[in-house]
Amino acid sequence: MTRTRSLTLSAVILLLALLPPVSATLILSDVAFTPNAPLVPGSQQHMVAQYAIIPSGSTTFAKGHELQMQTGLSNAKWSIQVTLDGRNAAYQTASGNAAFVNGEILSYSTNHDVGMIVTIDGLVPQDATSPLMVLQIDEIDNSGNIIPGSTLTISQPVAGQAPAGTPVPTLTLPLVTPASQSTKAAMPPAGAVLAVLAAGLLVCLRQ
Repeated sequence: MTRTRSLTLSAVILLLALLPPVSATLILSDVAFTPNAPLVPGSQQHMVAQYAIIPSGSTTFAKGHELQMQTGLSNAKWSIQVTLDGRNAAYQTASGNAAFVNGEILSYSTNHDVGMIVTIDGLVPQDATSPLMVLQIDEIDNSGNIIPGSTLTISQPVAGQAPAGTPVPTLTLPLVTPASQSTKAAMPPAGAVLAVLAAGLLVCLRQ
């Protein structure tokens, strides 16, 4: 019996080890734009977005995962501040249209409150289309794949442009036969009616 329990416990531990880490949940708690939307092509744009990290497993974030951040702003400068229980913790900067945050600096025991403040300064492209993706965050697993359902996107309209909409499909109505035409088609021809009446008259005369 003892050996059976030992084997069962070992099987459970092995199964838990093979299970992929559960992804965390990012919740956008606040976002601010300077200047306010709509975005103006060729102008500088400043954005600050605050996130709360809600744990879905034994830690606030899987250590083997990372966050991939992208922006549609040109010449972007990134400032990423991680907060722990309301106080500043890890901090990093980046430049370009993408930035990455290692899961190590987001991973704590679940009795802690972990957040993140992302600041981006960049140029609205002259050829920007509306709406412009200002910030997109994806959680990447240890195989380099995006965790399904983890994508968060912040987009803003561009001045002087209408958002691309879905064209209304043109409906072709079926051809409906008018009631008068249907009635005419159902009635027997006049010649056939006269022939029936004549035949009946001849029968009566012969009798």
